[in-house]
Amino acid sequence: MSLLHREPPEGAVLAGARPRPASPERVSTGAGPRRTAPPERTHPARPGAADHPAPPAPAPIASRPPPVPSPVRVPPATRAVPPSASRPPAAPSHPPRPVRHPRRPTHRTPSAERSPGPTTLARVKVLVIGGGAREHALCRALSLDPGVTSLHCAPGNAGTAQVAQSHPVDALDGTAVAALATRLDADLVVVGPEAPLVAGVADAVRSVGIPCFGPSKEAAELEGSKAFAKEVMAAAGVPTARSYVCVTPEEADAALDAFGPPYVVKDDGLAAGKGVVVTGDLREAREHAVACGRVVIEEFLDGPEVSLFAVTDGVTVLPLQPAQDFKRALDADQGPNTGGMGAYSPLPWSDPKLVEEVLDSVLQPTVDELRRRGTPFSGLLYAGLALTSRGVRVIEFNARFGDPETQVVLARLRTPLGGLLLHAATGRLADHPGLRWSDGSAVTVVIASHNYPGTPRTGDPIGGLPDAAADEHTYVHHAGTAHDADGRVVSAGGRVLSVTATGPDLTTARDRAYAGVGRITLDGSHHRTDIARDAARG
Repeated sequence: MSLLHREPPEGAVLAGARPRPASPERVSTGAGPRRTAPPERTHPARPGAADHPAPPAPAPIASRPPPVPSPVRVPPATRAVPPSASRPPAAPSHPPRPVRHPRRPTHRTPSAERSPGPTTLARVKVLVIGGGAREHALCRALSLDPGVTSLHCAPGNAGTAQVAQSHPVDALDGTAVAALATRLDADLVVVGPEAPLVAGVADAVRSVGIPCFGPSKEAAELEGSKAFAKEVMAAAGVPTARSYVCVTPEEADAALDAFGPPYVVKDDGLAAGKGVVVTGDLREAREHAVACGRVVIEEFLDGPEVSLFAVTDGVTVLPLQPAQDFKRALDADQGPNTGGMGAYSPLPWSDPKLVEEVLDSVLQPTVDELRRRGTPFSGLLYAGLALTSRGVRVIEFNARFGDPETQVVLARLRTPLGGLLLHAATGRLADHPGLRWSDGSAVTVVIASHNYPGTPRTGDPIGGLPDAAADEHTYVHHAGTAHDADGRVVSAGGRVLSVTATGPDLTTARDRAYAGVGRITLDGSHHRTDIARDAARG
């Protein structure tokens, strides 16, 4: 999430919320059966919807795909039904590449680390694109899926190399990524970072007949341009902050004056989570607006923030469990914005109906609107939310898994990840059996290099990694790491590691995560000491 993170005051509970007991031995499947949504409709403006009229429907285009079926809404969990092993072919390019179908499903008894319960999965080879802690979390989860028989990561890092075979590639070069996937005979490509998606890498992979989990270049503009996201939200009636798109200093001055402090100024384009300034200083706000050029200036949204991911194939929407991250570099939400310094899940203070509400008012309407425009969104839709005094409001959309929230969400997921992503990538998400979750908690703490979020110092040796992961409930996700000439693991970026731990409750998970952090040595590093502290106190 991009705005200043605020946890609820100590002891505070949102209206309708109730504590949820946790046990490491229990697995939750959620509540309620799958339901089918009513026929697609236009969405009337809701209070708090973007403050401009909805754009007219696009003019007919000869190449527009035929009408799609009405959306199927999938609540947080459903009954267990074995997924089909077939998949529709992806659109070929020229020359066409034969589209392979998954091999015959196999049945395996999962280990204690794998998803509980019977599963029927296609056996697939998976290629993950990216090299951060998010990709390490994805690779680890995929490595625990009994249906994934071969796992590759490009370019990867020192951590992903522990669970996947690494390959050099320019992640922004769609042709190179598609060629690598072809050479590896991959059945599924998962694109992790936002920049390759905005560059059209998913389109390039699909053009050679390989299913890809990740939206098209056009659909990824939902993250690539905040102004475009506001336009989509206005058309879909999705509640969000009132805003202005500004391209000149004069327009920025007028918008800042209209809203007053605290000022919220967002770079319209990608900025690695650091393109947002939230400040009470008018000069700082104006300087950021001028430096960015095209910006979105919006009203400040009060209340705690929540990250909610949803897997979608462009029609069906399947929400995951919510998480909360910490954007500021220093304790007590001080210092500059970062890509994220830690996260936890679940949220014991949130309303139990939150996920269903966001599915109804945010996720499904957004997916419907993008499909209506002829640019269906298939992949991971990430809604950054503010739970304001006026209700849920969207802060931003991202077109991929968030980091560090992915580390804690996947740590609690008990459904095989490969089958889930393959169903979405092949347009069969409505056939997926639904999600199973651990009732326990997960906390991750980011260790950052010297001077982050400024220009980081790199090349420093990292010690204590085996000790940090000695506890079976603790796992160290690598972000900015590499091997030096002597084979040592060294820092290679701003956010270096994410120490993730699970437990029956937040307090236990938090204690385990910080115990792991304490065993790691990295000269000049820093981390926050208050991740999930207030939530654990209740």
